[in-house]
Amino acid sequence: MSARDEIYSNIRRSLGVRADDAARRAIVRNRIEASAPGIRPQRGEGDLGTRSATFRAQAESVSATVAFVERGEDVPPEIARFLRDHNLPTTLRMGEDARLAALPWTNTPLTISLGPSDGGDLNAVSHAEAGVAETGTLVIVSGAHNPSTLNFLPDNHIVVVRAGEIEATYEDALARVRERYGKGQMPRTVNLITGPSRSADIEQKLLLGAHGPRRLHVVIVKA
Repeated sequence: MSARDEIYSNIRRSLGVRADDAARRAIVRNRIEASAPGIRPQRGEGDLGTRSATFRAQAESVSATVAFVERGEDVPPEIARFLRDHNLPTTLRMGEDARLAALPWTNTPLTISLGPSDGGDLNAVSHAEAGVAETGTLVIVSGAHNPSTLNFLPDNHIVVVRAGEIEATYEDALARVRERYGKGQMPRTVNLITGPSRSADIEQKLLLGAHGPRRLHVVIVKA
């Protein structure tokens, strides 16, 4: 028996209850399910178009750039345009995300590398699980499909998110992640990314790229 199990056993013994008491388990489960939700800000509320517009405004307010494309196949050309406009090399690292793999990368001059970054990549692309309209935040989970190193090591991070997956609040976005992966299958890490890396620790002067990417470009797919 572990120390944790021993502590719980002593508590149950003092209460005169058993670990397999179905009635007590039902009481706890019902209380959790019936609990009232906390207060949520109204800023992110609205229909899909309103949420997307709010997300864009909030993301741009923290120095991210945002572009809308009509369909998934428009994502590679948009990324190529972004790199070209910033005079960046046409190299791009990404994970094994099936949504990204299905896009027509060969129709662009981009050179794709797969897998985690070792710190030598200038550009990376990830696919977000959700967006949060109230703060312009991206929700990206860890795993081989979207390695966490891509969020922090390259200078330029490009993130794809579908408009229909932009939620009003953090609570809604995290509920979407839980629904997709299910109990026992949640990813080890959930990264909440709002704008490029920044710091004003030295003389209160804002510096982009202090602890991660200096540019964050969000591509929102309407369809």
